[in-house]
Amino acid sequence: MGRFSSIVTPGRLAAQVKQVAPADKDANNVQKDTQPDVQSLVKQVEKKSDRRSKARSSMSKEDRAKQDALHNRRRIHNMLIDDLDLSILDKLDDGEMRKQIEARVREIIKNENMKLNSGEARVLASSIINEMTGLGPLEPLLADESISDILVNTHKHVFVERGGELEPTEVRFADEAHLLRIINKIVTAVGRRVDESHPMADARLADGSRVNVAVAPIAVDGALMSIRKFSSNPFTLDKLVEFGAAPEVVSEFLWAACKAKVTILISGGTGSGKTTLLNALSQSISHKERLITIEDAAELQLQQPHVARMETRPPNIEGNGEIKQRELVKNALRMRPDRVILGEVRGEEAFDMLQAMNTGHEGSLATLHANTPRDAITRLEQMVGMGDIKISPEGVAGQIASAVGLIVQASRLSDGQRKITSVSEITGMEGPIIQMQEIFNYTKTGSGPNYEVIGEFRATGIRPQCLHEILTSGSNIDQSIFEPGVMKTGRTTDVSLHERMP
Repeated sequence: MGRFSSIVTPGRLAAQVKQVAPADKDANNVQKDTQPDVQSLVKQVEKKSDRRSKARSSMSKEDRAKQDALHNRRRIHNMLIDDLDLSILDKLDDGEMRKQIEARVREIIKNENMKLNSGEARVLASSIINEMTGLGPLEPLLADESISDILVNTHKHVFVERGGELEPTEVRFADEAHLLRIINKIVTAVGRRVDESHPMADARLADGSRVNVAVAPIAVDGALMSIRKFSSNPFTLDKLVEFGAAPEVVSEFLWAACKAKVTILISGGTGSGKTTLLNALSQSISHKERLITIEDAAELQLQQPHVARMETRPPNIEGNGEIKQRELVKNALRMRPDRVILGEVRGEEAFDMLQAMNTGHEGSLATLHANTPRDAITRLEQMVGMGDIKISPEGVAGQIASAVGLIVQASRLSDGQRKITSVSEITGMEGPIIQMQEIFNYTKTGSGPNYEVIGEFRATGIRPQCLHEILTSGSNIDQSIFEPGVMKTGRTTDVSLHERMP
């Protein structure tokens, strides 16, 4: 299937109508039956036109200009679909295709006497190309590297997150049907669907960006869509240090721990940077290891050459064929992995993950939603209980204590900053209670003139039990970093972690 196979052209529409046209009536009867319907449709169109005229008269000059631009774009878009041979365009590369479409757009603008200068014509042509080959009005936002989230609240409002803060945009969809077309283009590309019977869906874009959509009947005012963008250049631990997310010595410790096959669980709230941190940590893993990733929607960007990626599958229209994370975890253990990496632990697969970590797959990584490291342990215990495994609470706690080495807490502060707020180690059991010790933490100390959070990273003075594993694996860590006190932020050297700690 080509780039334009989902476009409904007038020819395709006529063919569909011909297929369902009644064959047992003659032309005169059909004309009689349809004439009243045509008249009623004309009246409906006239009423809609009157309503639009009244609404337009109450608009500001700026809003009228935006409406005209949308109207022109839709007109030219429809004319292009009528005129161009889409099967030929499908065979062209992007550069040649854009040249042909831009030339035809300029010709249409000239023939229709549209009052547009060359710059406006170029912008119009680009928006139409985005509509035909991409995600329409969202394309400029997806191309903007400074934007981390795109939030569509019905076709009328689009917000973005930039620098940790939400802000409105001028982007608009023509109507609800336009937004639904873009949503369907996204979800069908990954073999999923969204409709009244399945009004929610998780999907991903080609670059791994995470997408969530909700449509009627659960979306009351109109379709909703959230896009969590991922940078084309994955973040490294060095970049996180530059941004102030963690001190350099903490990043060195985490790099060495991951390399030494200490099992790490990354905990945090929504938008706290869990997946970004997991991607950054994974860069310390040897290229000689076989990694298997398991996700709801594949979004991890691992750089190793030997990565096998799997994702869950929702049920089909008959309610069959669903594949859950638990089944993928079980299957992954038969695929000779060195490490299993779970995009997010959220259900009964937690037990199988713990089993894997306890049976020769040390160094595995996973994320889960929790507000503190202690809450992360509690959530793990609860998720194991969601399954049909008959195991005592003490047995579950014992599995967690022996499987998980470090819990790294990622947090998003009130001013939008993202920080590693705690690095804690699980040290074993004392009776039925899992014992934990905090090695590093971030403490808030006040707020600035613009209400930005001010704080400091501290070492608690506790030396981790996993330090022996780290040192014997070949990583040379300065042990003075564990002495209690405030740690410096920012990079102290231009040499990357990969070069300092190969």
